[in-house]
Amino acid sequence: MKKILIALAVLIIAACGNKQAVAPAEGDGVSNEVAFEAKDYYAAVERYLTEQIASQYVLGEYSVPVYQEVAVNDSDSTDIRIWGDFWVYNYKQEGDTLKCVSGGSHPGLMHVCQRGESFYVSDFEQVEDGSRFLPSAKRIFGEYFEAFQIHHSDGDEHESLRHDVLRAFVRDHGLSATKYQDYGWPAKDLDL
Repeated sequence: MKKILIALAVLIIAACGNKQAVAPAEGDGVSNEVAFEAKDYYAAVERYLTEQIASQYVLGEYSVPVYQEVAVNDSDSTDIRIWGDFWVYNYKQEGDTLKCVSGGSHPGLMHVCQRGESFYVSDFEQVEDGSRFLPSAKRIFGEYFEAFQIHHSDGDEHESLRHDVLRAFVRDHGLSATKYQDYGWPAKDLDL
């Protein structure tokens, strides 16, 4: 499973590098949609995270989304549903180190729609904060709630995935960074 998640994350990063935003067709009546010339629904999710979610934080030079997919239902191309633990990280590069300046976790359910050859996120149901976290997570994840809890509570799995995604990002974008660092913590090697 971990290898599949890493492969998907690497594909997502590679797929989004040169996509252009396009306006959705008028008269669809879909709110919150962000349309992109994305060739698959993972690329649409990646783009949504970098452009809609990461922009809510202090911006860095680079936005790198990392997510752990919990479940997918792609049987209906008008409402592809992706349950996951979605994260965004914004970095600035100082010397050979990517320093994390902001970011956070946004678990929930992405609704993705296909229009022709393109995919876009039509809605994102996010788990709420504080005392509403558990009830909203149970409602949104439903039958996948236990799987979500396993992924969400495994910090080592998330950090390993984050490391692999960031290493691929550095390689694919030709960056000179060899380490990454969170505020107040020692830098970690990217093992390039």
